[in-house]
Amino acid sequence: MANTKSASKRARQTAIRSLRNRSVLTRLRKMQKGISGTGVKPVAKDVQAMISAIDKAAKRGIIHKNAANRRKARLNRSLATTPAGE
Repeated sequence: MANTKSASKRARQTAIRSLRNRSVLTRLRKMQKGISGTGVKPVAKDVQAMISAIDKAAKRGIIHKNAANRRKARLNRSLATTPAGE
């Protein structure tokens, strides 16, 4: 429990941010499953949308910059292994 007024405010803000960050992470996981979990070759349009979402999450500090780069590299590698990027 917070001892000061400012600490209690920070606790409230942290709770709100945690909910927002959790929803972003959940959205990223669902998008990832939609791209790679179906067993179908990834589509370039879907990969670009996923990369954009990853960049936004990294910019806001929801995921680490290196984790974002690793995820994007894996997506691009999966797209490159498909014939003609279909």
